[in-house]
Amino acid sequence: MTLNSSSDFILLGLLVNSKATDVVIADIFAIFVVVDFLLHTPMYFLLNQLSIMDTLFICTTVPKLLVDMVSKEKTIFFVACGIQIFLYLTMIGSEFFLLGLMAYDCYVDFCRPLRYPVLMNRRVCLLLAAGAWFGGSLDGFLLTPVTMTFPYCGSRSINHFFCEIPAVLRLACADTSLYETLMYICCVLMVLIPISIISTSYTLILLTVHRMRSAEGQRKAFASCSSHLTVVSIFYGAAFYNYVLPQLFHTPEQDKVVSAFYTVVTPMLNPLIYSLRNKDVLGAFKKVLAQYLSIQKVSISIA
Repeated sequence: MTLNSSSDFILLGLLVNSKATDVVIADIFAIFVVVDFLLHTPMYFLLNQLSIMDTLFICTTVPKLLVDMVSKEKTIFFVACGIQIFLYLTMIGSEFFLLGLMAYDCYVDFCRPLRYPVLMNRRVCLLLAAGAWFGGSLDGFLLTPVTMTFPYCGSRSINHFFCEIPAVLRLACADTSLYETLMYICCVLMVLIPISIISTSYTLILLTVHRMRSAEGQRKAFASCSSHLTVVSIFYGAAFYNYVLPQLFHTPEQDKVVSAFYTVVTPMLNPLIYSLRNKDVLGAFKKVLAQYLSIQKVSISIA
């Protein structure tokens, strides 16, 4: 029997069924292999920043998830819980802003191609990336201290696989309604800023594409923009469900699934969505996938 500090939490995990643990670990390992490989391919500056954010996003939650899946001890220290909250808030906030700035980058590329080297020079890109990181960290600095100052005097078991604020607040023995309302307003405002940039940028892009006489140019514009729109739809959709949609419309179990989607699956999909149009990357990915499938077959035959 392990004695835990009264200030520590216990993470109940992602899955109740322990038989699925091996499958989840194998899948997450494959995600790390894919992300690690694609991070070494040539990408634009803002896309590199997105890759860094996705990698840090995964590293914030997945290591603890894997440890909890193979260990009977699922305790997370109070301080570690606070650090995890700060890191995932920073990553999700930074990615919100970065996706908006990437829409602006698409706009300049399609609508102002001759001025692109001037409008999106290295200094501008550095400032845009710094702004995205700064905006995301503000979210972490504002919400983390408030969340961790609430008294938690009841159950210490968090019905989640990491310290996500809504799951942690369910254990508070104080009234958190005002804070949750303020957090809701903060999240809405935080989403509205990049969504406004994205909407404006793509409206102008569509107008430009509509004036194109070349069908080939229109197809090229659609193919290039579709990658960013796909990433935006997946990431914003999952985050909107968890943080903007009222709690009455979803359960803790649904929250865990959606959280796993945008903290584990979506960061893996981002480099794939952006990179698989490149033939070299596509060939390398097929090679990695073939190796993974062969490992799975060997595992099944041994079992």
